[in-house]
Amino acid sequence: MADAPVQDPWARLRAATRARIGLGLTGDALPLREVLDFQMAHALARDAVHTPLDGKALEAALRPHPVLHARSMAPDRSTYLRRPDLGRRLSPESLDLSEGASCDVAFVLADGLSATAVQRHAAPVFHACLERLAGWRIAPAVIATQARVALGDEIGARLGARLVAVLIGERPGLSVPDSLGIYLTYEPRTGRRDSERNCISNIHAAGGLAPELAAAKLAWLMREALARKLTGTGLKDDVEAAGLTVPTPKVLEP
Repeated sequence: MADAPVQDPWARLRAATRARIGLGLTGDALPLREVLDFQMAHALARDAVHTPLDGKALEAALRPHPVLHARSMAPDRSTYLRRPDLGRRLSPESLDLSEGASCDVAFVLADGLSATAVQRHAAPVFHACLERLAGWRIAPAVIATQARVALGDEIGARLGARLVAVLIGERPGLSVPDSLGIYLTYEPRTGRRDSERNCISNIHAAGGLAPELAAAKLAWLMREALARKLTGTGLKDDVEAAGLTVPTPKVLEP
């Protein structure tokens, strides 16, 4: 009697994660399909890092809200990747951003390490958030290139913003190359520490946080930040208290 076929013990686990687990072997090597999938993921991650942000297309997607443009002191992508410090300071030609104005929040849409993420997800999050901020004084959106998170502190200070929200491309991985992150800082100014910010991450279409929910969480954090006059470790993201619904995670096909 022939032995019954052995079921794949990894199938259920693979259905619950995008991680590369239980890939199997062909001889003493990985199956060709898995090797090719890995190479494709690596290429998509590299493209996300090096593809420049299309500022004109993003500006069009943000209409009718007014838009300003800025860049960091990193003159090109190579320098940006090697010198994170330059990505945190405004270039001299960006120093003409309005000073002395007053607003409740400034939005900075920054390319970060994945311009692909910003191109795909930043505008939907931005518009969904504005719908929840009726009556707020909102500065012109700033599209920033060769930008790190801390660049938003200098921009927010120059725009006289009580809060700055930086929508930025996160470091791409080998499963998701277009994940967007949001960093919220109260009373932005140069020198703010990471512990003084709130972060909403993993915003993307492939089973990540949906733009609508990200916008709802951001608007809730903004209101709490102004009420408590702080952001960072002292401000907890309490989804249940906020009355926000979290969608059931999408199970991936094996």
